[in-house]
Amino acid sequence: MDPLDPLDPAAARVLGSLIEKEFATPDNYPLTLKSLTAACNQSSNRDPVMDLDETAVMRGLDALTSRSWARGVHRGDARVMRYREEIGEALHLHRPELAILAVLLLRGPQTVGEIKARTHRLADFVDLSHVEITLDSLATLPTPLVTGLPRQPGQKEVRWAHLLGGTPEVVEPESPEPTEEPTDGAPGDRRDALELEVAALRDEVAALREQFEAFRKQFE
Repeated sequence: MDPLDPLDPAAARVLGSLIEKEFATPDNYPLTLKSLTAACNQSSNRDPVMDLDETAVMRGLDALTSRSWARGVHRGDARVMRYREEIGEALHLHRPELAILAVLLLRGPQTVGEIKARTHRLADFVDLSHVEITLDSLATLPTPLVTGLPRQPGQKEVRWAHLLGGTPEVVEPESPEPTEEPTDGAPGDRRDALELEVAALRDEVAALREQFEAFRKQFE
């Protein structure tokens, strides 16, 4: 099996959760199947929020194990199997690279600024340029792990996505449907409003003239 065959969404969520908990909660790592399932289904720091059962998580672990990206271990005398990520060792990734990979796996495409803010518990990035250098490192590996997405209309910054699930789908924003009438504040609207205002003033002047003529006739 090609080690970079695309992961399905469940396996990607399992991998991201393993990396995140390795750095964020080291005292509870490696994770039991129960704690890993809870990590996958968190409502915070996840996009989208998922509802995986232990069977789905186990399938994700199997997919990762077949790529040597995760493995089961026993901690001390505990009988319960625990699980840890191995992708860092398999692909020779450093902690900052793993941190970025984790947040992209867990929260989808993000800007450099978002990545820096969301990796604060996992790795220490000095500044945005440090994040950019790390992204470039991941993007220029013999088999790239991340890519910058084409900037869409209205977007000021490039968003980055992981490639472990295959080529990310770029969703084109819907173009607004053309309207037959001019938009608010358009020259046509302003002209129409002025014409109505002038017509109203003319009516008022005509009414005042009639009142004045009636008043003057009283003294003739």
